[in-house]
Amino acid sequence: TPIGRRRAGPPAVTCAADAVATIRNGDTVFVASAAATPEPLLEALYARAAQLTDLTLLHFVTNGVIPSGAASFVSPFAHRTLFVGSEMRTLMDRGASVEYVPLSIAQVPELVRAGRLRPDVALIQTTRPDVRGFARLGVGVDIADCMIDVARVVVAEANARMPVSLGENAVAVNRLDFVVETDRPVPEYFHAAADDVTRRVAAYIGSLIDDGSTLQIGLGQIPNEALRFLTMRNHLGIHSDVITDPLVDLLDAGVVDGTAKSDHRGVVVASYCVGSQRLYDRIDGNAAFSFQPIDRVCAPSVIAAQHRMVSLSQVFSIDLTGQACADQFDGRLYGGVSAQPDFLRATAAAPHGKPIICLASTTPDLRTSRVRPLLPAGEGVTVARADVHFVVTEFGIANLFGKSIPERALALIELAHPSFRPWLLDEAKRLGYLRRQQTLAATGAYPVEEERRLLLRDGVTVLVRPAKASDGDRIRALFHEMSEDDVYTRFFSRLSCLSFVDMQRLCNVDYSSEVAFLVTTESDPDGPLIATASYYLAGSGGTAEVAYMTHPQWQGRGLGRTLQQLLCEYGKRHGVQRFVAEVRRSNGRMARLARTACADVEVESDGDVLTIVMAP
Repeated sequence: TPIGRRRAGPPAVTCAADAVATIRNGDTVFVASAAATPEPLLEALYARAAQLTDLTLLHFVTNGVIPSGAASFVSPFAHRTLFVGSEMRTLMDRGASVEYVPLSIAQVPELVRAGRLRPDVALIQTTRPDVRGFARLGVGVDIADCMIDVARVVVAEANARMPVSLGENAVAVNRLDFVVETDRPVPEYFHAAADDVTRRVAAYIGSLIDDGSTLQIGLGQIPNEALRFLTMRNHLGIHSDVITDPLVDLLDAGVVDGTAKSDHRGVVVASYCVGSQRLYDRIDGNAAFSFQPIDRVCAPSVIAAQHRMVSLSQVFSIDLTGQACADQFDGRLYGGVSAQPDFLRATAAAPHGKPIICLASTTPDLRTSRVRPLLPAGEGVTVARADVHFVVTEFGIANLFGKSIPERALALIELAHPSFRPWLLDEAKRLGYLRRQQTLAATGAYPVEEERRLLLRDGVTVLVRPAKASDGDRIRALFHEMSEDDVYTRFFSRLSCLSFVDMQRLCNVDYSSEVAFLVTTESDPDGPLIATASYYLAGSGGTAEVAYMTHPQWQGRGLGRTLQQLLCEYGKRHGVQRFVAEVRRSNGRMARLARTACADVEVESDGDVLTIVMAP
């Protein structure tokens, strides 16, 4: 369905100077976004700066507001922007008038149509009109359609090289006032080469994304790098506000085919894009892409209907309660709200949805932690802590949803750079988030490579992962599911509860001299634990004490043998020469387990206690 208001006759085809001649003082002029920024129209507008002393440019992401080659350019107009990209930061630094509006772009059409945000003039870029009299908004649909609806004057740069994007973005030419024909390359955008930190964060993100997921990938280097770690996935789909260059590789590899999508099956849905000519060529006339207005792409009911929806956004900082800032750092404005809140909330409502936010744990110079005790002045809350689910840094992954403040604080400290963890731990205690006796054993990255799916002998698949200090409450819950005899077998004591210190010993490990593995069902990885297995090196002789806890309903199903084999593999790589387990004589199950899981087993008897020595 064509968009925009209707005028009496066809538009005037003219030059840029004549097209902008109708703009007058006091006007608010909308400028189209990103690669669709109409540079010739802006240059003609700047030429009239002496006459237009009171003009405001309204825009989202821009690429071309600063004329190429203008090393010291200062905009003569005021800017009202929904996104503080590199151009806007440069203009701010040069003293231009730039006001940032912290607003989701998905809410802009509603404000425009309600008259609360109303442009007088819209400067857009389109394709050349076709024989039927329709132009396309190409790679910059986003909020342009609502601006066309209400502007007094609409001027279109009709660029012969603008890709013809299909979808809901056709504009009838009789809804335009002026058309300026051009034939210039669409601006290309390339991310800088990713560093090691970016790649590590991206790899963790990749581990969270399952086959059949539908992805929203926000602006930012880390989210886009994450796409490069999805080459082994199958049947991914795209429903995103923006798409970028790495998508082409996934399309070429057949990774993205959209066959598992719940809406627009088999089609990449987006609202705008920034990338290279390679991406633009792929979009041009391709029915596998649908470019739609931003409020339709971000409709909560549409996003939430997608099975396995994943929303991925980059933030600049996060505090220990989970509040995240995505548009400021140390008081300086960067980026913007974009469509982040809309996707995060709707993704949380989708079946098996995964809202993910990511960040590097420090600034590039390693001097400042981006994991903060509290967000400081100059870093506003962009994502409320109640909306935060998965958080990823180069040191691991934490799922904060449904977690208490102490659980969140501990999980986020584990994601911080090791050099800042002692400070963050002290601050968390000072703020009353953590107990005074809380410690943190791990000094490096969480070993995500040790996470795995294991098939038990009865055909059931379980998930196994290394424990974290923040897993204490889940271990305590498993303890209370154990029978009295199982508790005595495990602890050689008739315990009725676990002390805080005992609970932490079972999960707060350094992954070297001690490790603990937790087991959950495949269907509920964040749900109750069904088993744990751990070892602790005793002294310098390479001997490790090993222990298990298994939920009564999961005993006798092959978990013990599987976990012992896992401990043997891990222990070999970390200097363990033999495992020792002390069990009651009546615990014949453990003795049989040792003999089936290890190559060399010795059993020593001392009254009611058997000491089992196992070689990995």
